[in-house]
Amino acid sequence: MPKTTQYASRESDGSGHIAWSTEENQIWSELYSRQIPLVKERACDEYIEGLRLLNLSENCIPQLPDINRVLLERTGWQTAEVPALIPFGEFFRLLANKQFPVATFIRSREEFDYLQEPDIFHEVFGHCPLLTNPAFAHFTHTYGKLGLAASKEDRIYLARLYWFTVEFGLVKAKNELKIYGGGILSSPGETIYSLDSDVPVRKPLTAIDALRTPYRIDIMQPLYYILPEFDHLFELAEMDIMALVEKAKSLGLFAPLFEPKEKKAG
Repeated sequence: MPKTTQYASRESDGSGHIAWSTEENQIWSELYSRQIPLVKERACDEYIEGLRLLNLSENCIPQLPDINRVLLERTGWQTAEVPALIPFGEFFRLLANKQFPVATFIRSREEFDYLQEPDIFHEVFGHCPLLTNPAFAHFTHTYGKLGLAASKEDRIYLARLYWFTVEFGLVKAKNELKIYGGGILSSPGETIYSLDSDVPVRKPLTAIDALRTPYRIDIMQPLYYILPEFDHLFELAEMDIMALVEKAKSLGLFAPLFEPKEKKAG
């Protein structure tokens, strides 16, 4: 995660309501209208059903209490209003308590197509629909509990598993590839690239491989892992993931499929 941010999160009132500006709501509306036609063709059925259940507004930024009512009824989850950046420990603590962190800011027009920090469009549009699904909710909860108890070194390995599932995962559905990763679903460029481009490598997901795979946050992904079916997330959650982390340490990381990030001069 970036160490600094230009964004300041908005604070809600006593009822959890945030008074978003006309411009902020307009940015949401433009992001939503651009992304909806893309995901309807490419997202997994579980995500589309979650979108239906949440009934997100296309005209204004959703209020978190409205999302919470649906999540609580479906899977016992809630959202948690957080600043633009939070420490890894706090991230895991929230997930372990079935609270999904949502940074309450929306990207600027200068970063309309891409930003490194997760904003409210990424969190709500990309992730919250699948938190209505029991398999996804269970995996995310288990991941949070593991991360909360893990060492700093082990959390780096766990972050790779999260990256290649929750953020950038693909799934086999009725012999078709579909998207379930929120990092893809909230990005128009990557939504098309992940399925339609011949450039990236696509491989069946094994937890040990994901734990050993380096990634960069600021490029189109060179590699996507594919779940054999959506409910495989239940099986993944029940594996001894920390034993797999130890195995990944002993085996070492795979060679990265990308160039190292250039360091800024000065």
